[in-house]
Amino acid sequence: MEDQTQDQELTIESPQQYKALSHPLRQRLLLALGGEPVTVGRLAALLDSRKGTVAHHLKVLQDAGVVRIVETRKVRGGSEHLYQRTARRITVAGADAGPTTALLGAVAEECAKAPREPLLVLRHLRLTADQAERLGAALQALVDEAVEAPQGEPVHGVLVALYEQGGGRG
Repeated sequence: MEDQTQDQELTIESPQQYKALSHPLRQRLLLALGGEPVTVGRLAALLDSRKGTVAHHLKVLQDAGVVRIVETRKVRGGSEHLYQRTARRITVAGADAGPTTALLGAVAEECAKAPREPLLVLRHLRLTADQAERLGAALQALVDEAVEAPQGEPVHGVLVALYEQGGGRG
């Protein structure tokens, strides 16, 4: 088995990486790959998609350096790959709205299929630069410190956003 450790953070910077993240199914694949390594078949079942489609999109993500094969097993005369993200946290360089729009679209699809009503809160706060920095650090720490339950427990998506609204001061 290959090393399954993930880097802490991957910054998306190259055109190939942006393109890889531009498809909603690839966004959903990245969300599904947030925990333990997973096979194409399991991902296809989780995302209600065909194996061939999932395999194609995983290849695009792999070529962009966003996911990797962490294990290969022999199965019924063939081989089966287990995939994992290359980093726990993926950030996007620059202020281009394209990747953000794709990510939010993928999250919206997941929320629509959730078995229970998701917790979604949008609140606008007036914050000083120092307050925004402290809140961002606290939110990041909360996500970083979350401990995952054992295999077999339901997977929950966590989306955290802190941004300064455009359009001046209102």
